[in-house]
Amino acid sequence: MKERIIGIDVARSLAIIGMIIVNFKIAFGDHGNPFLKSFVQLFEGKAAAIFVVLAGIGIAFMSNSALANNNLSKLRLTRTKILKRALFLFVIGLLYTPIWEADILHFYGIYMLVALLVLGRSSKMVFWSGLSLVFIYPILLSVINYDINWDFQTFEYYNFWTIHGFLTNLFVNGFHPVIPWAAFMLIGLWYGKQDLGNSKFINRSIGISLSIFLMTLVLSKLSIFILAEGNPVMENDLKQILGTSPMPPLPFYMLTSGSFSIFMISLCIVLAKKFKKSPIIQLLKKTGQLALTFYVAHVVIGMMIIYIPDPTKMGGYTINFSFIYALVFSFLCIVFAHFWTKFHKVGPLEWVMRSITK
Repeated sequence: MKERIIGIDVARSLAIIGMIIVNFKIAFGDHGNPFLKSFVQLFEGKAAAIFVVLAGIGIAFMSNSALANNNLSKLRLTRTKILKRALFLFVIGLLYTPIWEADILHFYGIYMLVALLVLGRSSKMVFWSGLSLVFIYPILLSVINYDINWDFQTFEYYNFWTIHGFLTNLFVNGFHPVIPWAAFMLIGLWYGKQDLGNSKFINRSIGISLSIFLMTLVLSKLSIFILAEGNPVMENDLKQILGTSPMPPLPFYMLTSGSFSIFMISLCIVLAKKFKKSPIIQLLKKTGQLALTFYVAHVVIGMMIIYIPDPTKMGGYTINFSFIYALVFSFLCIVFAHFWTKFHKVGPLEWVMRSITK
């Protein structure tokens, strides 16, 4: 059995903390302090993308041994386990969608099913399958109106619980639509199939992914600047198509977030290996091991603590409040993880999932 790669857990903890910061800003408000607001916007779409890429890596780790040894019975058991976990996450996500519409877990469950379709395929096919979803999406939007059912002033999605509305949200225009977001899962699956113990591969990943990220970002901004010709209205319209905003998740967003995810994960692997005994690395490792628990907890505990006393204030808080509260909640998650892992190998919700999906 291979030694656990600490950097994966570290990256997972950073992704969760980033998602907590972004989601608290969305839920509570972002009024005032434009500098802090701009800083928090840097995490939007990227933390969640890292989270999904890491899930793809996890699926690769579950199946690599069976595929390498052509152990069909073990592979069949692995597929069944992944299928059960996908269903578990889909149901858990839907259960609290009424209180948190931006949930990613029910999408996550479907991404896992997409990963199952290519699980036994070559690394190259997995990679190109993921990339194809990125470029299929703009074609899909030429047929389906992205704005359907949305009120972007209030960020409310109407008709979510109808069959048509639910499927449109799930696959096309939700917060994390399966097309193209499943590409992040497939990129993670591709990455997890590589030799992550090979320092040369990891260092190359850092260099190549960072280069792709920077080049795509520059190309996006340059394209908007040239085509807008100084017209603010046209510039705003072009940002929807050529920008790197996660909504809609068009190619420039997908490429920047996908490459940034590989960069961050690779960097975490290097740093965690180098500073393995560092208290910070150890704390982040433990936090990453409870990522699912903390994702659910930041909604049902973190948000509800603020919501219950006065629901009318939701969305009306300052960015200072949202950011500081996110940091405090994240700190408490780290403390909890430190003490919990002294007595348990997995987190509370992780234990429930593993028990149900054996």
